[in-house]
Amino acid sequence: MQDINIVGIDIGGTFTDFVSYDAETGAILNWKNLTTPKEPIEGVLQGLSQHQDLDSVSKIRLGTTIATNALLTRRGAKVAYITTQGFRDVPFIQRGDRRSHYDITWIKTKPLVKRSDCYEVGERLSAGGEVVQARIRESGDIEAVAICTLFSYIDPAHEQRIRDILAEELPGLPVSVSYDVLPKWKEYDRASTTIADAYLKPIVSRNFERMQKRLDEIGVGGKVGVIKSNGGESTLKGAAAAPVQMTLSGPTGAVVATRAVAQLTGLRNLVTFDMGGTSTDCSTVVDGMENVTTNFEIEWGLPIQVPMIDIHTIGAGGGSVAWIDKGGMLRMGPQSAGADPGPACYGRGGELATVTDANVVLGRINPDYFLGGRMKLDADAARRAVARIAAELGMEVDQTAYAMLQIANNNMLGALRAVLLQRGLDPRDFTLVASGGAGPVHICDLMEISGIPQGMVPNYPGQFSAFGFIMTDARVDRHRTVQQVSTRFEQARVTAAMKSLVQDAVGELHAQGYVSGIEVYRSVEARYLGQNHELEVTLDGDEFDDASIATLWARFHEQHEARFGFAIPGETIEMVNLKVIVVAVSEKPVLRELPRGEGSPPASGSRQVRHDEGWIDTPIYNRETFKQGHVLRGPAVIEESASVTILRANQTLRVDPYGNLIISA
Repeated sequence: MQDINIVGIDIGGTFTDFVSYDAETGAILNWKNLTTPKEPIEGVLQGLSQHQDLDSVSKIRLGTTIATNALLTRRGAKVAYITTQGFRDVPFIQRGDRRSHYDITWIKTKPLVKRSDCYEVGERLSAGGEVVQARIRESGDIEAVAICTLFSYIDPAHEQRIRDILAEELPGLPVSVSYDVLPKWKEYDRASTTIADAYLKPIVSRNFERMQKRLDEIGVGGKVGVIKSNGGESTLKGAAAAPVQMTLSGPTGAVVATRAVAQLTGLRNLVTFDMGGTSTDCSTVVDGMENVTTNFEIEWGLPIQVPMIDIHTIGAGGGSVAWIDKGGMLRMGPQSAGADPGPACYGRGGELATVTDANVVLGRINPDYFLGGRMKLDADAARRAVARIAAELGMEVDQTAYAMLQIANNNMLGALRAVLLQRGLDPRDFTLVASGGAGPVHICDLMEISGIPQGMVPNYPGQFSAFGFIMTDARVDRHRTVQQVSTRFEQARVTAAMKSLVQDAVGELHAQGYVSGIEVYRSVEARYLGQNHELEVTLDGDEFDDASIATLWARFHEQHEARFGFAIPGETIEMVNLKVIVVAVSEKPVLRELPRGEGSPPASGSRQVRHDEGWIDTPIYNRETFKQGHVLRGPAVIEESASVTILRANQTLRVDPYGNLIISA
């Protein structure tokens, strides 16, 4: 049965956002409240209490930064690492490259495990296993175990035996097995990912257990799905069992929503700019599809290679704090005022000047209309906070506030360049999509300095990630290393491995309750023998016979030609990994077209707003009055319940049929 009433929830660092969709009426509602950092479920329950008919809800999908924050702040579990004899130092040796080749003071990133907590076993586990658990038991304070033996991706028997011994000797201790987490070659990448999974298991399990209990109490516990880093959905229990797949849970929603907008509007190339209270997340949708990667690092040299949407995150948001460095220069972030106490203007005891405070001082944000008027801001407190920074710099308050915004914009420009220029993408080919409560405030400035010619403020920008969650599908990714060369290809072995991957992935979806609308996508990662990096090539089915293999090699040559400008027909090809994606397609919200209008909408008033040209009496517009076809020329301020868009003097805004605001110079 299709979900007919869905609620998407995005638990951010500052706000928890909610979007509900009723398929019967087509109604889409949105709201938000402050996040409760000490116990995120409390903010979720506060928001759900505002739903008019919670009993009618058929599905709740939420994204959370619990795993992300645990990794970034190093607040995970104490992990024991078990590996093959002679390989205990792999997590510490890491790779041979350096972040700073000529910096003699550079210190290699520390892994998520201590060397004293690393244990070796011989390959004859009938004797070696007994020693392992005895030593772990002696340490006493181990909270989780990661198991990664050298060639387990070929045969996991030894890893499974170690897991069974640990279950007997230390019942209840969380264990992560590399064959379950990442059954692929390259022992360091596999070890790092497995250690991260174990590192997250206790904290994610505890949080999700509390969530499950509290949601069960209000009768919706069985309806909850958690968004994974690949943009797909899992149950709370499934997410707790594989927490490393939650590494980028929260930010994926905006990318999923952007892909949906791309399909709706016909725009093929978009770059997402999701600016919340704590961070800014950037990603791309190219040719209508988001980029899913397995080359992700939480810090330099610490890879997590499970599939996830390729997102670049920086510590720049509305709550980013202004500070003076040792050289007397003004800096913004990455420290954030968060939700408690929050920016000074929140009136919750915060005294540090933030990006939001600067926007209030400059008239960009109306303190009486924050969150549609539901939350009043303290403009005087904002000015006092900025004044303290101004006094240190010897500058005027307004001048300091404007400088704060320029520095914050330049920080975010770096994130846009990371997902565009550094990946060979031309900004002139893209539309900048602003989301998050702060994104629309800064989109026009970023268009100006980035060279991106067109911008979009979609519907529900302040809750855009939550909106993406109601549009996502349940998804399972499976990878496995099965090395074969074109000259000696074992058809039966590879066919059996591919069928097993498909069966496992489909079975996981079935276990989550998804039995219809299932689509399967297959591919392999291959390379010319001797190369170091692989190309992904799609497959049409499970069977590897003479005809399908010939098609596979032909596609590889074609893709190699397209990517690198040459191909080597007749050269030996090495297949490295099998890849399966299984998706249970869910019902999507249908956005209705707005009534048609002509000319410009009526202004609701005006106020003094600081622009590049100085203070200008700027007309104010209410987005709810907009109709398709309406056109505005800047300067202008467009207010809505959870955000505000600042249109520059040299820019034009038009309203598309679905209510998206399209901005151009």
